[in-house]
Amino acid sequence: MKVIAFAATNSTTSINKQLVSYAVSLLGNVEVELLDLNDYEMPLYSEDREKATGHPELAKQFLNKLNDADAIIISFAEHNGSYSVAYKNVFDWCSRIQHKVYQGKPMVLLATSPGAGGAQSVLAAANGSMPYFGAEVKASLSVPNFFDNFDTENQRMINPEWDDRLHSAMQQLLA
Repeated sequence: MKVIAFAATNSTTSINKQLVSYAVSLLGNVEVELLDLNDYEMPLYSEDREKATGHPELAKQFLNKLNDADAIIISFAEHNGSYSVAYKNVFDWCSRIQHKVYQGKPMVLLATSPGAGGAQSVLAAANGSMPYFGAEVKASLSVPNFFDNFDTENQRMINPEWDDRLHSAMQQLLA
């Protein structure tokens, strides 16, 4: 099984990148590729730009990575209650190439934030829209109060309840 995983942000210090990296470590004997949205930075999507220049090669490359995966894990950063611009731009370009961006792949959707909300707003948006774009959402989990529940030095969940919930979500991907 090949899993593609990424944090839906371009922050180099992303707590969502830490969460998704830890989450894939729970999968056991599977091939994992962690993508970095910084490697897929493109001009802002617009219909005019698409007509003038076509689809960026980086969008095609990102979509090919998803095509080659058996499953996908995304951890969403919440910016003002919604997707980060970095994720939305990559997604918008990819959806113009292939509407069903996620191609029926099983997915686990994650989100975290430093506060008690745990990025629930963006996770709700993702849960609502992903199936429309071809995702088979197997599980989703919002982890609140990231710095109280995750050891950033050792890169692991320290709250047993949240660790159990994350393990359960990852098992849904393998089921």
